Amino acid sequence: MKFLRSLITLAAGAAAFACVATAHAEDVNLGIISTDSSAVLKQRWEPLIDDMRKQTGLNVKAFFATDYAGIIEGMRFNKVQVGYFGNASAIEAVDRSDGEVFAKAQHANGDSGYYSLLITNVNSRFKTLDDVFRNTKDVTLGFGDPNSTSGTLVPGYYLFAKHNAPVNTSFKSVLPSSHEANLLAVVNNKIDIATNNSMMMETLKREHPDKFAQVRVLWTSPLIPSDPLVWRKDLPQATKDKLRKFFLNYAKTDPHEKAVMAGITEYSGFEASSNQQLLPIREIVLFQQKQKIESDAHLSDSDRKTQLAALDAKLSALSNAQSKQ
Repeated sequence: MKFLRSLITLAAGAAAFACVATAHAEDVNLGIISTDSSAVLKQRWEPLIDDMRKQTGLNVKAFFATDYAGIIEGMRFNKVQVGYFGNASAIEAVDRSDGEVFAKAQHANGDSGYYSLLITNVNSRFKTLDDVFRNTKDVTLGFGDPNSTSGTLVPGYYLFAKHNAPVNTSFKSVLPSSHEANLLAVVNNKIDIATNNSMMMETLKREHPDKFAQVRVLWTSPLIPSDPLVWRKDLPQATKDKLRKFFLNYAKTDPHEKAVMAGITEYSGFEASSNQQLLPIREIVLFQQKQKIESDAHLSDSDRKTQLAALDAKLSALSNAQSKQ
């Protein structure tokens, strides 16, 4: 009898451990990149996260970090299992954090993406881009997070590099910050110019039309693919299936869900995607790396030639991959 009781105890313990393990496996932390303050992001995303819990049965918790790197590292160390990223930060999550793009946001206006902007106060001395680049040493720039697509990567390549004005050396001062902080700094005339994006401007126009009237757009980028959702590749397939079903069906018909999405920066829902959507942004990253190597005076000619050849091979492979899409 004593032996039988021990077996029963062991079996009960194993079952309890299995339940705990199963429950732990159903925990999902959703990381949200820091485009705004944590308080604002929580207000916008919590209704969707509540719906995720109800519809998937998963124990979903929001994870907000003070910068993009916090979400990338969180996914790397499995503190974040699913993340809402920009394209540039999604590249880091895919390459460094075992991530995989599975969906992307849909915009309410029907656009398949959004735009990076350069903005200034409507009353500033800057009326055109020529005014900005005439004497950048007398200009204060509000720049984005290092891993921001619209705040850093796209304007760094399509705007500042095209005008031969490296951000780190060309301006009177550069103040990296969130989109929200940069927007407010422009509205309040605290900085001369700042990078931002069309989604933030649409939100400002809707929620604070008086402040929107204080902003002048000096430059608009080419279209940037919609922000992706990334999950860790090692998530259980059953969990992936629940997440995919939730996101791809969310806000398609339900008025409550549509209202929730409208509150998250003018989105209407989500659609399926993959790592393929990152290819155009990867191309920009490689072009920037190529420019740095070409201008690096510390490299020998042979090292420069070797590194440039390696980058050219990667660019060629990217070009071929995009042509097959």
